[in-house]
Amino acid sequence: MAAYMRSVICLVSMERSAFLSRGGGVVIVESKRYVRGLRRTPVRVLMPETETHKVVKPTPQPQPAGRDVQRKKGGKVTATMKHPEEDFVKARSNVHSTIKHAVVKDQVDGLRFERASPGDKRLARLVSVARSRTFREHQGKILLEGRRLICDALDAGANPQMVFFSTVDRLRELPLDKLKRATLVKVKFEDIKIWSDLAAPQGVIAIFSRPDPSRLSFAGKSHSVPLSLICDNIRDPGNLGTMLRCAAAAGCHDVLLTKGCVDAWEPKVLRAAMGAHFRLPIYPSLDWDDVEKHLPKPVTVHVADSSCGTDRSRETEDSQVNASHKPSKAGDYGWVSTKPNHNNMRYEEYDSDSDSDFEDGGLSLPRVDSKPYHESWAQSPTALVIGGETHGLSVEAVQLAEKTDGRRLFIPVAPVVDSLNSAMAASILLFEGRKQLLKLMQTPGGKWKSKAEEQFS
Repeated sequence: MAAYMRSVICLVSMERSAFLSRGGGVVIVESKRYVRGLRRTPVRVLMPETETHKVVKPTPQPQPAGRDVQRKKGGKVTATMKHPEEDFVKARSNVHSTIKHAVVKDQVDGLRFERASPGDKRLARLVSVARSRTFREHQGKILLEGRRLICDALDAGANPQMVFFSTVDRLRELPLDKLKRATLVKVKFEDIKIWSDLAAPQGVIAIFSRPDPSRLSFAGKSHSVPLSLICDNIRDPGNLGTMLRCAAAAGCHDVLLTKGCVDAWEPKVLRAAMGAHFRLPIYPSLDWDDVEKHLPKPVTVHVADSSCGTDRSRETEDSQVNASHKPSKAGDYGWVSTKPNHNNMRYEEYDSDSDSDFEDGGLSLPRVDSKPYHESWAQSPTALVIGGETHGLSVEAVQLAEKTDGRRLFIPVAPVVDSLNSAMAASILLFEGRKQLLKLMQTPGGKWKSKAEEQFS
């Protein structure tokens, strides 16, 4: 009887120990000191109807995802959930490896580039802000479009920041060795077509740092002549771009732009200049004091005048404006003017950033003699001032010409024509000045004449 009772107690203890209580994701196995087998791998007891009293070892069951079973001291086995961040970190590492592998594939001649994802707004944002003069001046960025203009900028040493292109062939047209520090982004041609200023876009747009003229290298510098172009109140982008192109073609030493001019990095100016920005130094937004600092010493400053003949210049020079009258309009004394009516000379308000010098209650106009453009006037380092067609020359420009013993140069035209376009007049005068300077340099023993010698020549 006692033996039977011991066997019953042992069987009940084994069944009780094998009972698993599950709660809150934790499995707890209770054990007794005399059931030593449960401290190792537990067994599952199966009692099918056909085979009773047969003990079968449990088959390994796959653990639920995210669950980790740990065994602790004291015989308790706990199953804990994995932290979701571990799976996220593994997944992100896999994604990064995939992306890295994709970037390696997107390259041309060893130069990596990105592919713009759908909805990428970088092109639209940069093009919009690069067209703003305020942004260009404050952020120091400019927008260049087209293979030729971008190549000219790279050859001159400009610093590219970001290049958008439509096809790999378009990118290969650029000097890739000079784009290693730039971010290259491949976009759809439709996106470039939307934001392009050209009627037939070339499929490449670049954002550059605003160039510093003193740090650029100009290829045609060795062919330049001591001739400077000063643009005064040039408001039309097409005229300014054409003047820059003519200045580069005539071999000018540099171009100086006063504060009244349109921005030299406007898209229309860039297209009209055809790469002249990277063929000679261009100094924008200068005061007249700064203009004098950029000119060589000594220098003779001439101004372009649409007046015909010296008789009008004499009368204008000798006239004075009383205190009851307003300062003279630049167009009445400078580049663009109608046929003069000396008996009824009126002086309208003059729009200028600088103050005029009044003496004894009136404005004394500078005394500058006029001279035909084909006569000798470029016999020393020379600067030529071209005024805008709307506001004309500034009084400061004529004062600078008087100070340096310069002349008012005019181009004779047919009586039925009032005046020439300012860009056309600039091209005529610049090439005439280049011809005179080259002729002087090619003369045996030729040298720059002094100002005293010029007055008697």
